[in-house]
Amino acid sequence: MPPMSEIVVSGYYGFANAGDEAMLAAMIEALTDIEPNIKITVISGNPEDTRQRHGVAAVYRLNYPEIAKVLVRSRLLISGGGSLLQDVTSDRSLYYYLSIMMLAKKLGKPVMLYAQGIGPVKGLLAQGAMRYIGNMVDLITVRDDGSYQELKRLKVTAPPIHVTADPVLAMHPVDKLIGRSILKKHGQEGVAPLIGISVREWKDWGHYKQVLAHAGDRMIEELGAKVVFIPMQWPDDLSVSQKIAAKMKNRAEVLPDEYTTSELLSLVGNLDLLIGIRLHALIFAAVMHVPMAGISYDPKIDRFLQTIGERHVGTLKTVTADSLIARVRELWDERKRPNQEREERINTLRNKAFQNAELALSLLKK
Repeated sequence: MPPMSEIVVSGYYGFANAGDEAMLAAMIEALTDIEPNIKITVISGNPEDTRQRHGVAAVYRLNYPEIAKVLVRSRLLISGGGSLLQDVTSDRSLYYYLSIMMLAKKLGKPVMLYAQGIGPVKGLLAQGAMRYIGNMVDLITVRDDGSYQELKRLKVTAPPIHVTADPVLAMHPVDKLIGRSILKKHGQEGVAPLIGISVREWKDWGHYKQVLAHAGDRMIEELGAKVVFIPMQWPDDLSVSQKIAAKMKNRAEVLPDEYTTSELLSLVGNLDLLIGIRLHALIFAAVMHVPMAGISYDPKIDRFLQTIGERHVGTLKTVTADSLIARVRELWDERKRPNQEREERINTLRNKAFQNAELALSLLKK
């Protein structure tokens, strides 16, 4: 018989995506900060990895009979973290997450959308499903105003909706020593400034890869910096990082291994500046107080940067080496003199991110 769990968490977990694993770690950290003895079960693509990585119970995401058993013995389903409810990268995943929410409601359990990034939802059938099931849930928190506007457009209006922030922003900064030892292992210690780059593959496009290679060379030559590529989703990001590094004239280090959330946070904390395509690379920089430049491939990048008073330096189609280098130069002074306005915005977002857990537990108590 499955264990009694007060909370069941559904999301894109167990797939070696550092951003999603960080969201799960942040959710568990915030919930247990408030209720240390809370019992949590995660619906995962790799239950054994999730058990070992996060220290919680886990069931396989396609084992619906087992999921139903766990839900029967729970008091709340959290559908949480990330861009689960959109049909741009895949419409199958949207229907999957909606099906888990529907199952919980059929079993009489309250459902919360936890710090979701909603949309874009473009298909008419997908919009109808979102409207129907979205209006059945008990509480929604979204990580930005753009997601709130998307819910309004979809006519999801029945549940209480709160605009909070990405759960990862509530995480405690970690010790930089772990990251320092990883960098030393790969020959990246020393006095030279260190610029990290986090990339992802996107539709086999070549333009942004060439731009990043050219900009990487200029940062090495003009700023005397070292450049290191940090893969956030392993091994996918490793491959595209190697492709870009191979286009460079100067040597850039590509970190080859898969890292935990704590290791990635520590690595980012050792950087002087981060250039990111991956959303959670940018969020890790915010958590660790590191200046960042974002390149947009999705509205979620624009939305996050807007919340901290920033703009992207270009999209994957429009970014240029000149615009990227210009932004890097603007941020260069922040290595020693932090941007106080942005730090205040990040602290506000950290408090909002913690509200997600407070609202979840208030729903549990009801």
